[in-house]
Amino acid sequence: QVQLVESGGGLVQAGGSLRLSCAASGRTSSTLILGWFRQAPGKERVFVGSIRWSSRNTYYSDSVKGRFIISSDDAKNTVYLQMNSLKPEDTAVYYCAATYRASLYGMGYDPTLADYWGQGTQVTVSS
Repeated sequence: QVQLVESGGGLVQAGGSLRLSCAASGRTSSTLILGWFRQAPGKERVFVGSIRWSSRNTYYSDSVKGRFIISSDDAKNTVYLQMNSLKPEDTAVYYCAATYRASLYGMGYDPTLADYWGQGTQVTVSS
């Protein structure tokens, strides 16, 4: 089992920045893929990006590429989502997810490959 706990959500003005954290514990190893998803009110949960724990290679959805950055800190077993140039349409609950069953790109094509989920953290971007 892998436990994931997100933090760092809040209210920010359009154009601002926010950094989310996802602390991982339990059965973590270098082959773990961690991802970020978001779910806006009344909409489906969608993929934001992912990172391979060992290589720190990253992959992003087109909607956030160039604005969001995913990074990791091995010493803290934590993955970060740095969100810049935020827009009102970025408003959503953001979830951290993890899997051993997919490649770096897998959860982007098939969210059901995510085996572990955090509880989510609310991000609200005001215009």
